[in-house]
Amino acid sequence: MRHYCGLMAVYDHEDAAKLTYFGLYAQQHRGQESAGIVTVDANGLHEHRKMGLVHDIFSESDFAKLTGTIAVGHVRYSTTGISYTPNVPPFIAQYHGHTIVIAHNGNLVNTQELRLELEKKGAIFTSDNDTEIFLHLLARALADHSLSDAIRAMCAQVKGAYSLVLLVDKTLIALRDPYGIRPLALGRLHGKPVFASETCAFDLLEAEYERTLEPGEMYIVDGEKESHEFLTDTLPQPRQCIFELIYFARPDSYVFNEQVYVCRKNMGWQLAHESPADVDFVLPFPDSGVYPAVGFAQCAELPYEHAMIRNHYVGRSFIQPSQTMRNFSARVKINPVKPMIHGKKICIVDDSIVRGTTMLTRVQKLRELGAKEVHIRISCPPIRHPCHYGIDFADREELIAANHTLDEITRILNVDSLRYLSVEGLLRSVMHSEYYCTACFTGDYPIPCNNCIRWLEASRYECSKNQRFFRSLCTRKQYLHLYRRTGPRSVLLLRLYWTAHPNYGAHRTLQTVYRRRYGCGP
Repeated sequence: MRHYCGLMAVYDHEDAAKLTYFGLYAQQHRGQESAGIVTVDANGLHEHRKMGLVHDIFSESDFAKLTGTIAVGHVRYSTTGISYTPNVPPFIAQYHGHTIVIAHNGNLVNTQELRLELEKKGAIFTSDNDTEIFLHLLARALADHSLSDAIRAMCAQVKGAYSLVLLVDKTLIALRDPYGIRPLALGRLHGKPVFASETCAFDLLEAEYERTLEPGEMYIVDGEKESHEFLTDTLPQPRQCIFELIYFARPDSYVFNEQVYVCRKNMGWQLAHESPADVDFVLPFPDSGVYPAVGFAQCAELPYEHAMIRNHYVGRSFIQPSQTMRNFSARVKINPVKPMIHGKKICIVDDSIVRGTTMLTRVQKLRELGAKEVHIRISCPPIRHPCHYGIDFADREELIAANHTLDEITRILNVDSLRYLSVEGLLRSVMHSEYYCTACFTGDYPIPCNNCIRWLEASRYECSKNQRFFRSLCTRKQYLHLYRRTGPRSVLLLRLYWTAHPNYGAHRTLQTVYRRRYGCGP
């Protein structure tokens, strides 16, 4: 797992850059660390890429420079690798007279071997982002193939999840991997094509949602000509990421041709059928817990109360870049309506429990306010397995359900009962249930990642060998010395060590300080 992102592309519109900006703004929830837009006109490419939120990093003066009728945009959230401007997509390259722009949502599972192979052939990388792998592979394939065949040759070498928006000269290509793990939608604005990870971007632009690109589909726009092809003649059964519908996507979006709000409400209905609760009212934790809570309350015929009010100026805790920030967000993002809590039996309905940090803080607050009973119902199954395809819970050590039984989690969270939705109930909540990936619940991976496992095991071995040295790490000066001594290759090793370290939070704080001060680091 590397990053989770949102894509946007506009073709043949005089305000392409601004429309892309608004499309990224609508998809800010998909990545809060950085954003970028690249446009093309008769004078070539123009770019603006920067760390920060979309509305903070673009100004009118920036748009004056982003001229052209074609634009590609990207919002990013990094989970490993360096978080600094050279890692901010879209990526740009020039090769044999071609200008190439690429933006990627997903994660490759064979990044390390491809990178080593390309470096042996003389490739020079400017980032540690797996999106740059696509750039090198495509540039080499263009030397001997037509554009569509070059893209097929590129995709034949990569393994993993990817939705891509490519701009080669003035030809725009949008595509999804053969399993369709990550979403990508096609819309129309005044008859011209626009692409986005989620359809909420189309709503803001008043564009018409046409359809979701099919798994393995390559949609090509070249001037007035539009065509679509498939990467291979024989495609596997789709394995779309069901966590998009559980948590990531905005409820007003269509993802995989599913209406997200309806799916989440159905999950709440299924949960109420499987695990009813004898309580005074149902309490959602906004925002993503609201929609399954509506379904749960309606099915169980229980009162539904908003006894927790969200501060909308605080980002989503699940995708904050450090554990310290996650803890902070959990404390400040939601405030209780105190008279509603005291002496009441409450059923919390939420979409997921990943690390348990946020839920523990919430339950503690309810107990402090005098709740008589606290019951939890979760509208997805327990997350027990790492995701290699682009979601930020790759380390098994971070998953509370992977390391504790249901009874143990119930005691840890200090609740009267805890129940999860079953995998069967989850799949009954969506259409075409056979087309979804549930690997984070079941461990049944559509794309094996043996190299990921071997690399992980090797890193843990190295981590144990150097444990004494790492335990002495406690100051920023020592941290700087460590990074200079070990170099960028130690990034994964350091992450593994810090995750298991008893003083984990302090070391993550040092990571954040170093990144902000020096612009790089593990």
